[in-house]
Amino acid sequence: MRYFNPHALKKLLYAVLERNGVCEDACFHVSEAVVQASLRGVDSHGINLFPHYYTVLKAGRINASPRFTLVRTAPSTIIFDADHGFGHHAGAVAMQAAVDAAKKNGVGAVSVKHSSHFGAAAYYALSAARQGCLGLCFTNTNDSVLAYNATKPFFGTNPVCLAAPMAEEDPLTLDMATSVISMNAVRNCLRASAFLAPGQAYDADGKETRDPAAARCLGPVGGYKGYGLGMVVELLCGMLSGGPVGPEIIPVGERLDTPRCLSHFFTAVDITRFQDPNAFAQRLQDVADSVRSLPRVDADVPVMIPGDPEKRTFRQRIVSGIPVDDVLYRALSDIDPAFAGASAEAG
Repeated sequence: MRYFNPHALKKLLYAVLERNGVCEDACFHVSEAVVQASLRGVDSHGINLFPHYYTVLKAGRINASPRFTLVRTAPSTIIFDADHGFGHHAGAVAMQAAVDAAKKNGVGAVSVKHSSHFGAAAYYALSAARQGCLGLCFTNTNDSVLAYNATKPFFGTNPVCLAAPMAEEDPLTLDMATSVISMNAVRNCLRASAFLAPGQAYDADGKETRDPAAARCLGPVGGYKGYGLGMVVELLCGMLSGGPVGPEIIPVGERLDTPRCLSHFFTAVDITRFQDPNAFAQRLQDVADSVRSLPRVDADVPVMIPGDPEKRTFRQRIVSGIPVDDVLYRALSDIDPAFAGASAEAG
């Protein structure tokens, strides 16, 4: 295992994208978003995905210099055409537009179409929370989650994310797929030669499998409840934007030269329109601390709120660096040998 200095890594990712004609803002948001995800321990959506992003950029799926179109349909609502650019770039611009609308009108909502994979949703929700808003974001993806009591998938992992400011620490963040795990996590298990847990994945016949090589679709979190929540996310994303839904979306590993036309939905709520933001942040802090202080079943396992594991991992990795296995290290080094200079062998 090697450990990458996060600051050096961001510069390298930015440089690779810039050399390949990616516009300045997209270079910033892609490198920032993937490093932030890895620092927070969300390895399935962090730098592990950069080789894929590089591949689809070179293949033509991603528009390196998109021309975004934002159409305001009412004071608080915007339709955003991402022109098939990087989802990280589109998502950051869209969430900022939602925040700006919320600051003027109390609430801002942005529907994004013609986008691409935007990585970890927390990147956008956290941005809103750090500006005094509740931040919510959603995205659709291709059919990968087994429909309840069916043998085939229909909706994607369709995540739900919310972030809210706290008084004494980084915002509370819930960022969860509506599947038990993500397909990227399945691929990580395959690379690590590890078995999946029961109920996480299913094969081509809809039968449960623990072999990541045989996995073709994922289990919905909470059974029919997670399946239903995934449908709600699709309603907010593909349905509201007029974009493709579920099986209509190109799978991530197919037709790499063709845009996937993903849809996102971003909402910001200005807390000041409801109550004093400092009082809100302190009350959320008090609630969080009360939950954490509840009696434990296992004395060695802390009671946590959403986002606590990511905060803990961030504190560790900002010092020790981002862990990179041999497979990812070789993939990054194939893109640019300079990546070797950003890492060191584990001690």
